[in-house]
Amino acid sequence: MSDGLPEPALDAPRVVNAATGKSELATHGGGRGASNVTKLALGAVGVVFGDIGTSPIYAFRETFVGPHPLAIDELHILGVVSLIFWSMTLVVSIQYVGILMQADNKGQGGSLALVALISGKLSKSRYSGLVVLLGVFATALFYGDSMITPAVSVLSAVEGLTVVEARLQPMVLPIALVLLIALFLIQKSGTEKVGRLFAPVMVIYFIVLAVLGIYHLIQLPQVLLALNPWYAVQFFLTDKLLAFLALGSVVLAVTGSEALYSDMGHFGRGPMRISWFGFVMPCLLLNYFGQAAMILSLDEISAARAMENPFFNLAPETLRLPLVILATCATFIASQAVISGAFSITHQAMQLGFIPRLSTRHTSEHEVGQIYIPFVNFALMIGVILLVLIFQNSSNLASAYGIAVTGAMLIDTCLMTVLLTVIWRWKLWLAVPVVLVFFIVDGGYFAANATKVADGGWFPLLIGGIAFTLLTTWNKGRRLMRDRMTEAALPLNVFAKSAHGSAARVPGTAIFMASTNVGVPSALLHNIKHNKVLHERVVVLTVEVADVPWVEPSERYEVANLSEGFYRMTLRYGFMEETDVPAALAQSHLCGGPFEMMKTSFFLSRQTLLPSAKPGMAIWREKLFSWMMRNAASAMEFFRLPTNRVVELGSQLEI
Repeated sequence: MSDGLPEPALDAPRVVNAATGKSELATHGGGRGASNVTKLALGAVGVVFGDIGTSPIYAFRETFVGPHPLAIDELHILGVVSLIFWSMTLVVSIQYVGILMQADNKGQGGSLALVALISGKLSKSRYSGLVVLLGVFATALFYGDSMITPAVSVLSAVEGLTVVEARLQPMVLPIALVLLIALFLIQKSGTEKVGRLFAPVMVIYFIVLAVLGIYHLIQLPQVLLALNPWYAVQFFLTDKLLAFLALGSVVLAVTGSEALYSDMGHFGRGPMRISWFGFVMPCLLLNYFGQAAMILSLDEISAARAMENPFFNLAPETLRLPLVILATCATFIASQAVISGAFSITHQAMQLGFIPRLSTRHTSEHEVGQIYIPFVNFALMIGVILLVLIFQNSSNLASAYGIAVTGAMLIDTCLMTVLLTVIWRWKLWLAVPVVLVFFIVDGGYFAANATKVADGGWFPLLIGGIAFTLLTTWNKGRRLMRDRMTEAALPLNVFAKSAHGSAARVPGTAIFMASTNVGVPSALLHNIKHNKVLHERVVVLTVEVADVPWVEPSERYEVANLSEGFYRMTLRYGFMEETDVPAALAQSHLCGGPFEMMKTSFFLSRQTLLPSAKPGMAIWREKLFSWMMRNAASAMEFFRLPTNRVVELGSQLEI
């Protein structure tokens, strides 16, 4: 890690509340009008709700024809659709959209947002470390889910071609792979542009879901009796074990809940709530109830045949090919929810110090949460391609699906418990029943999916384990490095006075990049130690990135004259601006005169880790941390420093 890279903030960037137009924790300048809220709500339909929106393609089917098939009769059909309704109501509507979306980290959502909110209150508690580990593990599991969701969604839709024409089976994998690769390639356009492109398609898709469901509900309206939770209870009373195992497939109807929370920074809680309650949830429920009505209206043989792909059998035979095409487009879009969620989670992890800095592009002038991270995009693409090639079809992938998302949901419930009791201070008589309900629901889902580990659930657990190791190794390594460097910290004003008379001064300007405004950069210490010289002008420069798109020129610079030719300067940039340090220096005359690049040298610090007699972590983790350091974004590239004017001074550090 170069000293020049700024230290991560403990909070995610701030956004304006989309529903009210008022700042929640800071103001970006100006509120949003009703028309902008509508645009954001429409964009959320295109980007955020694709994952949960395509669940009807496979969720109902897998419950009956999956690893633990159910009898296709009224008891089981009404029991399953009742479970789907109440799962969607409790998990998505109440837990995530209702409660957890109130717990934002300056506009950002996700497990790490909860950790940031909670850790401050528990800083002196012995449980604070456990809370952080839970949040990190949920984040790690999310990466596994981010790979499986695109694979199973797109494959399940493309497989609809075999309903139209069985001879198209050999084309399923190639078509799915082409669509998935294309999806990852367009991510660099930005969430806002992608949302504008996808939103109209998803709106049409959800309307079609509703129309198909209503058509069959009119034929058999008594299916709506399943809104009564007694049908779900009766299912459990009749088939205890099968009902429990069925939860492993029922949960497919609510996968995407964590993505909704993680994507909150892209659109804001207000527009997302409008989209969910006013449009997405009604359309989904109508379709699920429509599938149940269609199956119940058929004779036994026809029902068994239709259950092989009930979603596509909702449409008349002449309309099935257009439905397959529309569903394929929708699943192509569905993958966007977890991809943009992975960008948000990664950005938060960088800010919290769990991931080395990666190249991050902000893609909107108005929404700080809309970002694109090339490395994450590429890694997810490789993982998705491998999944499709390994598992071959959506049924096999469905067995791998669920364990990651239910694990993250269960961890979110644990964090929510602390949130309600410690941060929001709910009365125990209210908090305990609420928490108990969600522990029963999320715990049941997780336990049911744990039975599928051997059938493919191992993959997301493997990805989650690797991600957890990387996240915790980087965090602990940084902490050890910071502690070792702080031990030898020397105030800059003291150093300036002592160094002035002990080193020869040479013409020119030396700029030493520093990550903080405290102490002397190690590059400056090593320069005077080994070269025995100081430039006529020495500037210790720190770059800070603000949470506004643009910083006014009058607020760009902050300079402290430490005398003897020493200066400490802070440059501030907005999140939409390029951190072009040479360009900013060329406009400054605050450090004793103008900067001439041909007479200015930039000094960066780079540490080399050494094994310690008392290592702070295992040797293999030290080697892993060292590898991550070497592959972190370079300060020279980040700050656009001229390559022929940069000097890196290395130092050895024991951790």
